[in-house]
Amino acid sequence: MLNDIILFSNPERSGFFYGITSTFYIMPNYVNIGKLVATFGVQGEMILKHNLGKKTGLKGMTVFFLEDLPGSFLPYFPLQLKIKNETEIFILIDGIDSKEKASAFLQQRVWVTDDVGKKFAAATASISLLGFIASDNGNDLGEVLEVIEQPHQLMCRIQYGKNDQILIPINEQSLVKIDKRNKKLVLDLPDGLIEAQL
Repeated sequence: MLNDIILFSNPERSGFFYGITSTFYIMPNYVNIGKLVATFGVQGEMILKHNLGKKTGLKGMTVFFLEDLPGSFLPYFPLQLKIKNETEIFILIDGIDSKEKASAFLQQRVWVTDDVGKKFAAATASISLLGFIASDNGNDLGEVLEVIEQPHQLMCRIQYGKNDQILIPINEQSLVKIDKRNKKLVLDLPDGLIEAQL
């Protein structure tokens, strides 16, 4: 009889416990490190464009995840990882052995567990803000769950209250300071920005 169920976590939730009888699992948090942007060659190799803030070959990474459905992640296993340049890596994935198979994965975002993301990210990388508490005019808003890079600003998805999530722009006008010691993102947001999203 099956006594244990293993579930993949939803990156929009953190710290949830799932259990059957008396067995509990702590579900990992996932962070987006980039996306698969192109195929390379005819053997199924692809190019991963990452936002880790430094040149890396992801040495030692044994698994990553692609989002199959919202909140549902499937594991994939890299066979080969090679640095292309500061922000790109050649990646060959187990089971993907042709350009045609690789093409089906293009533009998919690549996710890793929180601890793997922190291991490979530069201290100045935008994803290093994950887990910080966003604060507006002295009021804590909530934890940064996701950082989305855009051409002229960052957007942070914040857990606001128990059930709501909001998007906060991080740019020259809204950012007061980043307090790394206390893991706080100090902001001065425009009036009505939060209320418009609830």
